[in-house]
Parts: sequence; structure tokens; C-alpha cells
Amino acid sequence: MIQVICREETDIYNAYHITKAFYPSAEVTSQIEEKASNYVTVMVDGKAAASVAVEEIRESCAKNRKHLLDTLLYRQLERQTGRSLSWGVLTGVRPVKLALQKLTDGMGQDEFVRWFGESYLVSREKSELAWQVAGREKALLDRLDMKDGYSLYVGIPFCPTVCSYCSFSSGELSAWKGRIDDYLDALCRELCFIASESAGKRINTIYIGGGTPTTLSETQLERLLSCIGAYFPREHLLEFTVEAGRADSITRGKLSVLKRHGVTRISINPQTMQQKTLDEIGRRHTVGEVKEAFSLARSMGFDNINMDVIAGLPGETLADVKDTLRQIEQLCPDNLTVHSLAIKRAARMERHDDESAGRIGAMIEEAACAAGRMGMLPYYLYRQKNIAGNFENVGYAKVDKAGIYNILIMEEKQSIIAAGAGASTKILLKNAQPLPGSKKRKITNLIRQENVKAVDAYISRIDEMIERKGEWLWR
Repeated sequence: MIQVICREETDIYNAYHITKAFYPSAEVTSQIEEKASNYVTVMVDGKAAASVAVEEIRESCAKNRKHLLDTLLYRQLERQTGRSLSWGVLTGVRPVKLALQKLTDGMGQDEFVRWFGESYLVSREKSELAWQVAGREKALLDRLDMKDGYSLYVGIPFCPTVCSYCSFSSGELSAWKGRIDDYLDALCRELCFIASESAGKRINTIYIGGGTPTTLSETQLERLLSCIGAYFPREHLLEFTVEAGRADSITRGKLSVLKRHGVTRISINPQTMQQKTLDEIGRRHTVGEVKEAFSLARSMGFDNINMDVIAGLPGETLADVKDTLRQIEQLCPDNLTVHSLAIKRAARMERHDDESAGRIGAMIEEAACAAGRMGMLPYYLYRQKNIAGNFENVGYAKVDKAGIYNILIMEEKQSIIAAGAGASTKILLKNAQPLPGSKKRKITNLIRQENVKAVDAYISRIDEMIERKGEWLWR
């Protein structure tokens, strides 16, 4: 049992996540004690393992206080556990934002690597990775219309089955079969509103995700894509992605619908090519079906196919991951997205003891080597809470095959208007304004709006979802 005790509420978030990264398998709790003698104390089995005293940071200015506190806590936990973290004191999900900002400001690679390591205790390997990704992101972002451009996300919250590690807003198709057409009714109403409000703006990317969009029937898929085609002009569209995702949802007929409607990029995501693991995590398809779906898509002319794999799935060894990568190399996709397993509260998977950081790191390194052999380079990166080994998720792509939407969702340089149950809209405002509902009158240039997650609530409350969008869209 590990307790993180803080004097001030503002210290809890970083102190908790730094501690959790050092003790990934342990149950970690946090609490505020305003009369505590130290700013932060970490108790392990009732004994103080680390503490940051008031006098250590009392003289620092407010701007540097939190960073100094994080660094002092990190150093003590590093000594206590005998290990370091590859991303140092960084607790956020977007470490590349820092690299992109420094690149934009004119900083060079060597200077950045040194600064990142000294300021945030990030390893040289991860500093260099962040810099490489930032350079490729910048090259793609420079092609986009940041003033009048936007991207569209469309959520289909249904899957053939729900994987045991999944925490997304999705449900098994069998539970919702009778309401999918009602869902599409509501979704098309929301899309119509977005298109009307966005007249005169330039749509740069469309991304249909989920869930698994190809759980829709051919007729339903045709209806959805026809709706998008009718409402959203294509002259400025650079990318149109659909997550085909699960091999057991892919048919020739559905791929024909995607092709007919101009979809340029699809994902066929095995997560692993080990049948024993697929069975354990609840993906009711075979390795053979993954290969058949991929080959079918290739034969029909899809020339930008992404495949996802997850490092750290329960029971998998480094040899298993190597074999998965060997089989994927034989298919030779255009994108490879490598995830480190992150089990969130909403997932059904039990929290097994975390694999050693060394083993997860070796899996990630093998994936990077496989991507290199396929002619791919890293182009986007993000982290998640509760991620195995405190590592990251990295997208690799061949030349001119990078997923533009993936970069936009990370870097928040363009408005992403989202439709569907559980969909998250990010509106970039023309001028910074007070954040709605903020007690401290926080000023922001980014408004986030979340649609309700439950499918039935989304259907019944669609007018509310539309009205909320209208309050901030294009302000």
C-alpha cells in the first residue's frame, strides 16, 4: 500500500503520477493534509520512502515551484527504487508538444536533447525520439489551413465484441442491433448541423472511428458515407480514414462501399498475431482472418493501411512479439502503430502484475526495428495514464503515408469537430476567452466538448448535443 500525502491540492496530480510510475503494480492512493510538515510525502507500507520538505522549495518562485517539487520527488524515488523513468518527470500525454515548440522557436537537436534531459530528466533515447517526431509533425502541419481549416471525427460506438483491455465508448453490436438506425438518424442530424455551421470553412481530414465502424452493415455504412458526402465538400480534403479495425467485421462489400466513397486510409488492427492472446482478450477472430482481410483490402486498391499492435498483452513474451512483427512484416502495411498496454478503470481486463520495464522496452525496440525494416519512420507519439512500463505509443509510417488526423488530435493546432456518442470536440477559438465554468477565470483558446457516451442517451438528447456545439463553434 502506497500513500501520497500533499499539503496542497495543486501538488497531488503530478506527485501521484510520478509515484505510480515508479510503483506501477502497487495500489497508490493520494490525500491532502493541510497541516502536513512536508509539501509531499510518499509512504510505502507505513514508512516514508520520499518527502519534499517545505524549506527545500520555499524560496523558489511560483513558476518554478512545481517543477522543482517534481524533480526533488523524482530523485528521491529514483534512489529508493533503484530505477529511472525514460520520460523523467513528464506526466502529460503530449511530450512532443514541448519539442515542437522548441523546434518552432529555432532550437537545434543537440541543444534540445540537452535541455530536455536537464529540465525534465528525460532519457537521451526518448529526447531524440521526441525531436524526430516533432520534425515530421511540423512538416505535415505546415500543409494545413490553421485559420479556416478543420477536421471531422465521426464516432461509431459498436464492436463485434468488446476487448478485455478496452475502455472506449463502445458496446457489443448484439446489444444495440435494434437501435443502430436510430443512432444513425441522430448522427446524421448532428453532421448536418456541423456542416451548416462550417460553411465557408475548409475540411482537411475526416476520421471515422469507434468502436469499429465496419460493424455497420453495408447498407448502414452506405447511408453514413452518403450523408458525409452530401454535407461536406472535398476540395480541401487531404485524408479520409475509416477504422476497419476488426478482421471479423470486414467484407468485400463493405470495402467496396469505402472505396466508392473516396476513403483513402483504413486500419486493420490485429493487436497481436498470437491466436492464444486473441482468444484471451476477447477478439473473436483468427490470425488467418487478419491476413485475409488485409490481402483483400490490398487487392481492392487500398494503398494506405495501418495496423496496430500492443506491447505488454497478458502472457506474451518477447518471442511472441517478435513473431507478431514477423507476420506483419510479411504483409507490409503502410503504417504501424505500436501501443504500450494501458489498462484503464473502465476496462474489464484484470490488472496483472506489470511486466518489467526491460521486457516492455525490448518489445518496443523490436517494433521500432520492424518498422524501420518496412521503410517506416516515427511520425506521432503520445502517452497514456497507467501505461505499461511508463513508455509511449508511437505511430510509424512510410513516406507520404502518415496519418494527418493523428497528429492533429495530439498537437491541437486545428479545430476537430466530433459527432457521435462519446465523441470529443476541440474548438480552437479565434481569441483566448475565460474557460466556461472555471472558478479562477482561467483564460483559454481551446474549448473541449464531450458528447454523452451512452448510445440511448445520445439518441434521446441529440438536440442538446447540437445546441452545445452551437454555443462555441467558430467563435
